[in-house]
Amino acid sequence: MDRSKVLRALAVVVASVSGTAAAAEFSFSFNWGGIPSCTTGRPNTVPNPVFYLKDVPAGTTWIHFKLVDKDVPSYKHGGGWVAYTGQSQIAPGAFTYKSPCPPGGSHTYEWTATAKAKKSSFGKAIAKAKAARDYP
Repeated sequence: MDRSKVLRALAVVVASVSGTAAAAEFSFSFNWGGIPSCTTGRPNTVPNPVFYLKDVPAGTTWIHFKLVDKDVPSYKHGGGWVAYTGQSQIAPGAFTYKSPCPPGGSHTYEWTATAKAKKSSFGKAIAKAKAARDYP
């Protein structure tokens, strides 16, 4: 094959690859909302905060949310399952969990959202996203 044919073929490949948009990454954000103030180390059971979803992957029918205190990761704050039907926001009250309640100071809390095709702790996740905030 001569050099000009190779260069033309290479140009076609480069043009087709560079024109392909990368898939957007699943992400979300949240606000603590109106949860009761708590700094005693004894959390309240409260409704989930509002979650703002972005670029939820195709095939998602359930999203599992789980909260971890990054300063005390062994504490079980819980989380919950939410049916996903294309909404961009999860309203408070979709599930309850143990609120942030750091004793003596601010802690960093991280929610993990796991997109799944089925409501099951087993099986493959379609995608995962994380969002963290300090409290209080």
